[in-house]
Amino acid sequence: MRSGVASWSQDGGAQSLSCGRERGRVKPEGVGSGRGRGEGDEVTAAMASDGGRKQFWKRSGAKVPGSIQHVYGAQHPPFDPLLHGTLIKPGSKPPTTPVKLKKVSTFQEFESNTSDAWDLGDDDDELLAIAAENLNTEVVMETAHKVIQNHSKLQEQHKFQEEHLQEEKQVESPELSSVPCGDNRLVKSVSEGHTSSSSDNASENSSMQRSQSLPQTSTPPLVSGMAEYNTSITPALTEREASRLDKFKQLLAGPNTDLEELRKLSWSGIPKRVRPVAWKLLSGYLPANVDRRESTLKRKRKEYFAFVEQYYDSRNDENHQDTYRQIHIDIPRMSPEVLRLQPKVTEIFERILFIWAIRHPASGYVQGINDLVTPFFVVFVCEYIEEEEVENFDVSSLPEEVLQNIEADSYWCMSKLLDGIQDNYTFAQPGIQKKVKMLEELVSRIDEQVHRHLDQHEVKYLQFAFRWMNNLLMREVPLHCTIRLWDTYQSEPEGFSHFHLYVCAAFLVRWRKEILEEKDFQELLIFLQNLPTVHWGNEEISVLLAEAYRLKFAFADAPNHYKK
Repeated sequence: MRSGVASWSQDGGAQSLSCGRERGRVKPEGVGSGRGRGEGDEVTAAMASDGGRKQFWKRSGAKVPGSIQHVYGAQHPPFDPLLHGTLIKPGSKPPTTPVKLKKVSTFQEFESNTSDAWDLGDDDDELLAIAAENLNTEVVMETAHKVIQNHSKLQEQHKFQEEHLQEEKQVESPELSSVPCGDNRLVKSVSEGHTSSSSDNASENSSMQRSQSLPQTSTPPLVSGMAEYNTSITPALTEREASRLDKFKQLLAGPNTDLEELRKLSWSGIPKRVRPVAWKLLSGYLPANVDRRESTLKRKRKEYFAFVEQYYDSRNDENHQDTYRQIHIDIPRMSPEVLRLQPKVTEIFERILFIWAIRHPASGYVQGINDLVTPFFVVFVCEYIEEEEVENFDVSSLPEEVLQNIEADSYWCMSKLLDGIQDNYTFAQPGIQKKVKMLEELVSRIDEQVHRHLDQHEVKYLQFAFRWMNNLLMREVPLHCTIRLWDTYQSEPEGFSHFHLYVCAAFLVRWRKEILEEKDFQELLIFLQNLPTVHWGNEEISVLLAEAYRLKFAFADAPNHYKK
């Protein structure tokens, strides 16, 4: 070529980069007005279209006047998939085996691995070429068909289950037919703000991806509030959940339940179908021997209502009216709101709390005890209903005998729980004072920076952790998280007292980043008293429990770690 450095333009022509030369197409040597005019016309005609230009540069260089060769460098001809033999020509039959690449030179290998912003379409061509190389069309179509087919079956199965549930409800309880059902009931997110169409699409996509690897339909991962704890009718279980449920059923079906084995199984969570009986066994309310359980339940339920008959009429006496008035004030403060506002629920809770206070004069009734009835009540209600959302269920629609059973069972299980932490509720609540002090010392060892940050801003542990100990974190996490938490507490020795301390420590350190970002006493205290856990689910609780167990393993047998 003549003097000057040429670079290839996007239209396949050449632009001169030498000083003073006019921008435009550089004619090859010999292509002009005088010599080789016929060849010049042929070249011009061949270059008239994009397809022609690609074919032009594939021809032998000997046919091009001036023997023009490709000029490569930082700027080079656009990536041509046809040149490298990686794309299927239009109209050709898709190969059933990967396309075999032509042998390429070292520079061509460099070119194929080099990204150059020359033509916007180059990347698409390269991706198409890679797809043609690595994917077998028949395999792709077959896999796509399987995914679509599995997804269709999944949707049909969910629809069938919902219709079946609705039919049973209409037959058994016509008055409950107005209770909402369908997707909002089964797969409603714990985060009320995220139930949009985008989240629905995301859940469908994830279901399609899992359908090939899971032999059974997976349970919707996000379930609203207490819907997680229905024990009668539930969404389809995953393989792991079904396996765990079978283990529980086998263990509970024996003539004598191995309580130690039950604790081991229950530590990681109890399936909702067997949770009521498992809680009664773990709390010590039911005996391990199957033959004795029915007689024990009858005897304990009769005993409770004997207490009601003996003591409840004295609630307006001068000696007890203050206790009853405080209980009556506290019950509306409980959660969930829809459940607590039902008159029948209020009546049941008032009897349970008043009888307990009369039967335990050393502590009497203390604010916070009212919260501890709720998890037992919700779990035991679910044993008798076929409703996904307990908070939308009218408790008064249950038979009176069933309501009495739920009330008595809730009373005895709550009493068993409080027997282990009664010093939390005696005069001056010394148990809570001691646990808050232990929490402070433990956090100072676990995360000195968080402890020092709270101390520098004069935030006292008693100002936020008192409620954690008094209400067992029930005001800090949603109710369904509390129920999952109590699965583990009842599986741990001294779970509601000793292990709860490590859960609180892990819970505080969980918010390390947010705590260190707050630089003001008021903002710190507001944050610690209103932690953002409204969208928490079982996954977050499982992580919290695992961290608490790690802390217990490290510190429980090393009491000197508490000492400075």
